[in-house]
Amino acid sequence: MNLRNRLGVGVVIAAVTTLSIAGCSSGGTVASGGTGSNKKLVFIQGEAPNNFYISMKCGVESAAKRAGYTVTTQGGQKFDPTLQLPIVQSVLANKPTALIIAPTDTSALQQPLQQAVTNGTKLVLVDTTLDTPSIAFSSIASDNKGGGAAAFQAIKKLAPNGGKVLVIDNQPGISTSQERTQGFADGVKTDPKFKNLGVQYAQDDSTKAAQVVSAALQRNRDIVGIFATNVHSAVGAATGVQQAGKTGRVQVVTFDAGPDQVSALKDGTIQALIAQQPEKIGEEGAKAAIAALEGKPFAKNIATGFSIITKADLNSPTSQAALYKSSCS
Repeated sequence: MNLRNRLGVGVVIAAVTTLSIAGCSSGGTVASGGTGSNKKLVFIQGEAPNNFYISMKCGVESAAKRAGYTVTTQGGQKFDPTLQLPIVQSVLANKPTALIIAPTDTSALQQPLQQAVTNGTKLVLVDTTLDTPSIAFSSIASDNKGGGAAAFQAIKKLAPNGGKVLVIDNQPGISTSQERTQGFADGVKTDPKFKNLGVQYAQDDSTKAAQVVSAALQRNRDIVGIFATNVHSAVGAATGVQQAGKTGRVQVVTFDAGPDQVSALKDGTIQALIAQQPEKIGEEGAKAAIAALEGKPFAKNIATGFSIITKADLNSPTSQAALYKSSCS
């Protein structure tokens, strides 16, 4: 992708970064290539219908299959701890040997997952985290602060004269989007030509996101850029800008690269996508769980990179490879 010339951001494909190495967890080890229940992994998605988590599922399954393991995947229909908690409780009742999970809330999932670890389950966190993530054997996630900073740089290049900017997020308590908004806010502080209007929440609802953006544009007609932190907020933000008749005048930069966002990029209602590497996150999550079961060391924390995609380079091989999947077939 040739984004450096157009946005001054460039394509960031961060190498997997090892921050520290986790030793074998307490409670003994399992012989390499264990059998029976030790060859089974459980993956709980943050949101089952989301292309981001579908892509992650593909990565988990692919890595598990290569190692001779099977995977059972479950997830709520929305990114909501009240939907995820019953799934977690049902899964933990069967005492899984290894659990890979994207927690939907840093606090609400802490206690049940802590109890699971106490009971001997090997825990791997993917994408999102907990208030005390050290209970996990390994944690794998995108460089979310870096992605948020890149989103501001994209808006800055598209609107060089400055102005007001707004963030549309899902809801408080989600570690990944909190880091994205922080990275974006830190970026805005570096340029006095821009004023950050802060964060408004859409509760993972694209219709509500559109309403929030429409109202914000009525109150602040000089908004020049909107950063949407996930799939639903992105689609809603694009719709809100379009309904206000400001397509192209208000620059919309979003996290994730699902089909709806790609369509909006083609239509020009979104100007840039920050695509994560969900399949890579899933692969590393499965590898971590397998290492935990087989008594092998693994990185305690892994940060994966992202790609920045614009309409101009959407059809490049690199961009196409970064788009999220609708199925694993």
